[in-house]
Amino acid sequence: MDNIYFLMIIALAILAIADLVVGVSNDAVNFLNSALGSKAISFKTIMIVASLGIACGAVFSSGLMEVARKGIFVPGEFMFSEIMIIFMAVMITDILLLDFFNTLGMPTSTTVSIVFELLGAAVAMALIKIGMDGGSFSEVVNYINTTKATEIILGILLSVVVAFSVGALVQYVSRLLLSFNFEKKANWVGSVFGGFALAAITYFIFIKGLKGTDYYAEIKPMIEGKTAIIIALCFIIWSLLSYVVIAVFKKNIYKLIIAVGTFALALAFAGNDLVNFIGVPIAAYQSYEAWVISGVPANEFAMGVLGTKVPTPTTFLLGAGLIMVLTLWFSSKAKKVVKTSIDLSSQAETKERFNPNFLSRTLVRTTILAAKYTATVIPNSLQTRIDQQFTKPVIKLPKGKEHELPAFDLVRAAVNLMVASVLISIATSMKLPLSTTYVTFMVAMGSSLADRAWGSESAVYRVAGVLNVIGGWFFTALCAFIAAGTVAYLIHLGGSAMIAVLLLLAILLLTRNYIKHTKKSREVKAEDSLSKAESQSIHGVIEESADNISKALRRVSKINQITINGLINQDLDALKKAKKTVVKLENEIEELQNDIFYFIKDLDDSYLGASKFYIDVIGSIQDVAQSSSLIAKVSHKHVNNNHKALKKKQAEELLYINEKLVHLCSEIGKIFDARSFHDIKPNILQEKQDLLAYVKESIQKQVERTRFEESSPKNTTLYFNILLETKDLIKANMDILNLYFEEHRNSTIGQEPID
Repeated sequence: MDNIYFLMIIALAILAIADLVVGVSNDAVNFLNSALGSKAISFKTIMIVASLGIACGAVFSSGLMEVARKGIFVPGEFMFSEIMIIFMAVMITDILLLDFFNTLGMPTSTTVSIVFELLGAAVAMALIKIGMDGGSFSEVVNYINTTKATEIILGILLSVVVAFSVGALVQYVSRLLLSFNFEKKANWVGSVFGGFALAAITYFIFIKGLKGTDYYAEIKPMIEGKTAIIIALCFIIWSLLSYVVIAVFKKNIYKLIIAVGTFALALAFAGNDLVNFIGVPIAAYQSYEAWVISGVPANEFAMGVLGTKVPTPTTFLLGAGLIMVLTLWFSSKAKKVVKTSIDLSSQAETKERFNPNFLSRTLVRTTILAAKYTATVIPNSLQTRIDQQFTKPVIKLPKGKEHELPAFDLVRAAVNLMVASVLISIATSMKLPLSTTYVTFMVAMGSSLADRAWGSESAVYRVAGVLNVIGGWFFTALCAFIAAGTVAYLIHLGGSAMIAVLLLLAILLLTRNYIKHTKKSREVKAEDSLSKAESQSIHGVIEESADNISKALRRVSKINQITINGLINQDLDALKKAKKTVVKLENEIEELQNDIFYFIKDLDDSYLGASKFYIDVIGSIQDVAQSSSLIAKVSHKHVNNNHKALKKKQAEELLYINEKLVHLCSEIGKIFDARSFHDIKPNILQEKQDLLAYVKESIQKQVERTRFEESSPKNTTLYFNILLETKDLIKANMDILNLYFEEHRNSTIGQEPID
């Protein structure tokens, strides 16, 4: 039986490695978003700087490991056998929960997850002990370190408000002083800003940050009671160095701030968050060592030893740092999570991932009203001067290069890094496992708001996104508490067999999510995505939009096939897939429609005719997609409501129609691929006429069946809907072909439009 604990230590070590990989994939957003979003330095340089910060921070994180040992529960109240159940439950739950959020691309808090997992597992174990001893529920408080746990939880929740407020305030003041034309300011302005930012970062990271580590005792006599002097000296030294960098070396000081800030934030992340990934396994290892030396049975050895200060082996910290660095370089999920944060704080128009909701709309309306009231109080002259500081410069880029613009400028990136570093380092010095995700994300959102990045066009979407992420954090806490408690109870009931089952389940789920993520990434790359027009001439727009038509027809043809086959076979999963796929197509078409404004604005006067053609093309694609969408939706609704299946004759007619429609779409697609609009083959026109005639004939047959044979009104309604939408779909296809034909006819005498 004793061997089971050795095997549990091995399992925990493996889980720790996996948790490091999953955790860094989630938390990379904390220190990469500002540097990547501002595009201040190259991606390779950003990764090297962040890697160095992680490696240094990992070595400084030993002091925080006490949180996993005694920060949430009272270790002396549990026996070794019980403490191992708690630790095993926490690690299994943690890795599954974080991987779930990473797969969704949502940044969640590793700190919140580990704190509430420890709390949930400890409470479950305490209730089991109380139940076995015949005690009362109120005795649970004897097992939980309520004072420290409350302090940690309140600190985490308070960080949301503090980070958002401080980020917004510092960004607003910085923008007022520097404006968006900060690079044209006098050298001394950049020097002072650089001195202030770099002094704040270096002091709180290298001085305050060290206070929470074992290395602080060595330098304590040199810095204790000298805070004001150290800050003043740092400010003077960094200001002078900044001036030299600007005036002598002609370098951008804001890029230096971002590089140093990225290093500092990566260091703070590793120093603060490493406990979330390896704190529990290390505590389990140290518990195992103490138990082996004691020679006492596992169910009789009280874990009071965890209440004492036990140094973490440096080898473990270095190994963990290496794994974190490797994950940072190779994790595709990390890049997906980073994108969410950058999109929500972008200064420019982006593809909005989140749909507005009642709360986001209400908050935006309230803010607008408050802004209008404030505007009546502030003098017009002052308001004008403020608005001038927030006026964004117009940057003209060649066609197709819009995506190369940074999401926000260097000032905002520097503020994000400076404020986040300071707040996290203060928490680290107090040995509070503050959520770095909460802090960095909310600082970024606060600075975005203050920088007027959330305009009337994007505010409801961005606010909804922030609310979704915050809601996800609270959902994490609830899930972590319940899941860890449940897993601890299952392990208590099933022992080693249950541990084996849960580990196997974890491996299967992680493997499944990895395969699913990889498959989805490949599908996105391979998919016929629609692209917006970049050309300005009629000829150029014809060429570009012809590709969209060909892609759209291929996708619609595939959707229709899945829908008809799914309806005939009563396959709900296939119909769900068709419905989901057509919604995605409609969203892409909506994006093209949203881009019409920018397309027209960028057109030269001599090419205005291209705008009408482009609008007509998008409208035609939309008609095709809408018909396909309605067919998919009514079919899904019919099967989902368990209505009667199609009759044999109806199924045969639909299969024949769909076969002919697929062939028609294929032939039209070939015309668009070859750009042979002038050479419309007669057999295509005949095929279109024959198919329309057959659809009309099928409608008539269904009318007769309804009069004499049909007994299901739902079935009849469905069939008529499909046939009528199919008619519209055929006509929309030919309208598209006619639209392109007419453009060619303008330069060719004697041609007639297609009927």
